[in-house]
Amino acid sequence: MINIIKYNLHDIFRNRVVISYTVFLFLVSVSFFNLDENPVKGVMSLLNIVLIVLPMVSIIFSTIHQYNSSEFTELLLAQPIKRKTIIISQFLSLSISMCTAVIIGIGIPVLMYYPSEAGIMLVLSAVLLTLVFISFAVLTSVIARDKSRGIGMSILLWFFFALIYDGLLLWIVFSFSDYPLEQPILILTALNPVDLARILVLLKLDLSALMGYTGALYRKFFGSDTGMILSAIILMLWVIIPVFFATRTFIKKDL
Repeated sequence: MINIIKYNLHDIFRNRVVISYTVFLFLVSVSFFNLDENPVKGVMSLLNIVLIVLPMVSIIFSTIHQYNSSEFTELLLAQPIKRKTIIISQFLSLSISMCTAVIIGIGIPVLMYYPSEAGIMLVLSAVLLTLVFISFAVLTSVIARDKSRGIGMSILLWFFFALIYDGLLLWIVFSFSDYPLEQPILILTALNPVDLARILVLLKLDLSALMGYTGALYRKFFGSDTGMILSAIILMLWVIIPVFFATRTFIKKDL
């Protein structure tokens, strides 16, 4: 497994997309913090990048890389190597490389300009969201044989979780406003990793009031230590479950 990871990392770190992605994140992060003397505004601006750009780049790049590595994967399958080892190695390689880009591009500027609990939570949320959408990419690349179909599925997943889901949640809140929705809203929020990451950062910034009534609800549940730990566990499940199903599918898949 270690040799496979080393080879994949060597290949990914030389990729111009990853290098450009790291530089882009670093320059944008530094720019946001220098636009205003208040570092909280910089974190808020970076939060939008974390919630939209990071998931998109992570899932699309990882999906394309998986399909472009198909010949190497077939070569590995011809060796006495377990399929489980191959797919997990690919996931770990993508995770290490993309998370390194996030830590350099966002983590270092945050530690330079705003070394606080909120800043650390922003970086942790960025890393976890990156892992979540890489796991989605690995799953879609295993399910779909056709490259264009797999990329299409990945884009739809990103579009759903990053953009459509919140619209559906708002529609539910307004349509059923006469009913007690506290528990359903909490459950529906937990079903979207992007929303979870947003809430965790806003709570650390003490800006939950911007979310109105739901902000008070989120603070009551997610603001406690238990809520924070539970949120982290849910985000980790969003990483583990897709990888688990990708591994099962890859083991049974007839290549």
